[in-house]
Amino acid sequence: MKKLINAVDTVLSESLAGFVRAHADIVTLGDEGKFVRRRFPARGKVALISGGGSGHEPLHAGFVGQGMLDAACPGQVFTSPTPDQMLAAAEAVDGGAGILYIVKNYEGDVMNFEMAAEMASGPVARILTDDDVAVESSTWSTGRRGVAGTMVVEKMVGAAAEAGYDLDACKALGDRVNQATRSMGVALTSCTVPAAGKPTFALGEDEMEMGVGIHGEPGRRRVKLAPAAEIAEEMIGAIVKDFGAAGGSDVLLLVNGFGGTPAMELYLMFDNAARMLDRHGLRIARSAVGNYVTSLDMAGCSLTVTRLDDEMARLWDARVHTAALRWGM
Repeated sequence: MKKLINAVDTVLSESLAGFVRAHADIVTLGDEGKFVRRRFPARGKVALISGGGSGHEPLHAGFVGQGMLDAACPGQVFTSPTPDQMLAAAEAVDGGAGILYIVKNYEGDVMNFEMAAEMASGPVARILTDDDVAVESSTWSTGRRGVAGTMVVEKMVGAAAEAGYDLDACKALGDRVNQATRSMGVALTSCTVPAAGKPTFALGEDEMEMGVGIHGEPGRRRVKLAPAAEIAEEMIGAIVKDFGAAGGSDVLLLVNGFGGTPAMELYLMFDNAARMLDRHGLRIARSAVGNYVTSLDMAGCSLTVTRLDDEMARLWDARVHTAALRWGM
């Protein structure tokens, strides 16, 4: 294993130290390194908090800032943060309009965010993301996994909170965005967790994992490597089938890298996915390509499609200033 680290047990703390130093105009580290928060917390707005295991950067800390999250709670690699982290983050960024947790559907995250909500003193609501169509249940989840669609929820709900939506309206919007979003991933290689020191799973040179999860969990099946057009056809086909009749809709297409795939290949996948959406009568009104929800050094990508309405499109376009997303500046 070759990693740019000093010691396995300090990877997260040193990474967070570098992150907040590099983006000191946007974020700061909370007490005891329990969370990352906006450097200048906003008063009078709903406070958005998310989090999860590290290794998916820039999710979630990279989306802390104006127009998205108010705080993010990083757990150890692929390990849920603890309720005390979530509670401390809520207390630090509570602007007086309530706390909204955005939670990916993994058992540890769900349980710990629920415990944090129970301990909170003020109004709290939760959005659960479960956009992965690959499998109905997985190693770490009951029901569908929350994957790259989580970023779409955080962006749109973050813009809504910034615009003054109240807690109930933000939650309703987030649930609606989640219900309008579907994702599916494919892995060409495994990821390597620093503490393990070896790949999570083995793939042959001519194999890929169709429907892989963001922690390297098994997908639908292991198959022979295929051309990008065939991969995109299966992934978009599964997404559109899950949507049901979807012709004529405007959509957001997000091509998300898992950390080990070059931009050239991600844009190639975008072109192939776009051709498939054209065949299904879906118009790409918004798009994004890049590494947003990664799996350490895994090679591969996921495709996310969100069926847009006018409100969602407007919120997607809204100004954002975070470490990972900066537009409308």
